[in-house]
Amino acid sequence: MSDREARVVAQVDKKLFVGGAWTDAASGAVLAVEDPSTRETLCEVADAGKEDALAALDAAHRAQPGWARVAPRERSEILHRGYQLLMERQEDLAVLMTLEMGKPLAEARGEIAYAAEFLRWFSEEAVRIEGGFSTSPDGKSRFLIMRQPVGPCMLITPWNFPMAMGTRKIGPAIAAGCTMILKPAHQTPLCALALAGILTEAGLPEGVLSVLPTTDPGGITEPLLSDGRIRKLSFTGSTAVGRKLLEQSAGQVLRTSMELGGNAPFLVFDDADLDAAVDGAMLAKMRNIGEACTAANRIYAQAGIAEEFSRRLSDRMGALRMGRGLDEGVNVGPLIDDKARNKVQSLVDDAVNRGARVLVGGGPGEGAGHFYQPTVLADVPFAAELSNTEIFGPVAPVLTFDTEEEALRVANDTEFGLVSYLYTSDLNRALRVSEALETGMVGLNQGVVSNPAAPFGGVKHSGLGREGGRVGIDEFLDTKYVGIGGV
Repeated sequence: MSDREARVVAQVDKKLFVGGAWTDAASGAVLAVEDPSTRETLCEVADAGKEDALAALDAAHRAQPGWARVAPRERSEILHRGYQLLMERQEDLAVLMTLEMGKPLAEARGEIAYAAEFLRWFSEEAVRIEGGFSTSPDGKSRFLIMRQPVGPCMLITPWNFPMAMGTRKIGPAIAAGCTMILKPAHQTPLCALALAGILTEAGLPEGVLSVLPTTDPGGITEPLLSDGRIRKLSFTGSTAVGRKLLEQSAGQVLRTSMELGGNAPFLVFDDADLDAAVDGAMLAKMRNIGEACTAANRIYAQAGIAEEFSRRLSDRMGALRMGRGLDEGVNVGPLIDDKARNKVQSLVDDAVNRGARVLVGGGPGEGAGHFYQPTVLADVPFAAELSNTEIFGPVAPVLTFDTEEEALRVANDTEFGLVSYLYTSDLNRALRVSEALETGMVGLNQGVVSNPAAPFGGVKHSGLGREGGRVGIDEFLDTKYVGIGGV
């Protein structure tokens, strides 16, 4: 590491954050944090276990009644100060993110700004929690509707957006008046620990937030979810893990929000602006090195323009520069680990064995890190495994279709339903197809849909509930009805 990189890492406390205090794991265990571009160990952080989790739950349970009574304006101001601190420290936090996750520095800067916007958005929502008052239809009583915090929450975040996924959950929980325990992915704990320090500096009271990095997620989540004092689970991750967490949540009938896997179709009709479609495909495919649940997983081009679209996309993908995310001019960083890279290679090999052509890339990159070349595949058969599996890497498979009906049939032929993308110049087609696509979000002539002011979430096996937007805070609020008689 350079002196600057070492300084950025040194600024982050490496202990658990429990009940407002930095503490070692009860077992004394630590976990190593790796730079995926070099495989070198950046540092070690405390590795939480069951005893630490229950201590965090005790703190959250104790703090909940008082935190719920804190004025909305005060909660709002804490969030806004957090927003300001994130933006003031954007550069150092971006370096930290690139070190532990690998994404290029420019993208890391963008994620810090995106993460900060969730704090700013929910600082504004904190003072807009509304109830209601009305007269019953028979006029004999009155209805008073209250919105109250659901209670202590368990928040589980992934490694691919280590800061933004934290603020997307923490922001509405703070705004609603909930205490919380955050379990970040073990590959990327540093951003979560840095965020805990920033929110403490912004004035978040003791016990409201605890952060528990761990290499034993099951040993943390199972006792917390079965305890009875946790009342809400918010999870972002794979559908397979989400199903297990839903089963564990059933015993205590927990409120759940699940942002799960995706298999996003990207439809390019023959009347589309091809330059705009290629720009959009690059964004939808290569944001975060393709390691995003919103990534374009299946690119469908109408037969008449498929060859030209594939050529332009290949030219753009082939021009990308791969390397360490902190190096000048790098567009593509490493994947998170060898398991991820091996999965991508397996999917590419399967497609090629079934008849797909490699237009560019197609193999691992050079260097010690977990690199994989930006890849475009043409003539991909519908039976290829990557047509039905979330790739999570820089591979763009191009498939063809003839009619609008066929495009919708293949786009919707999946258990997932997070996001889809659509490029067309025909307004009527745009509306028809947008309505018919079985996803929670649609990018119409745009390659990025994520926005703190918009509701993020999917249908089918892609999840439950929504994050962000005006509805994002609803996931952390209960509705109480008080019937008033004798009036």
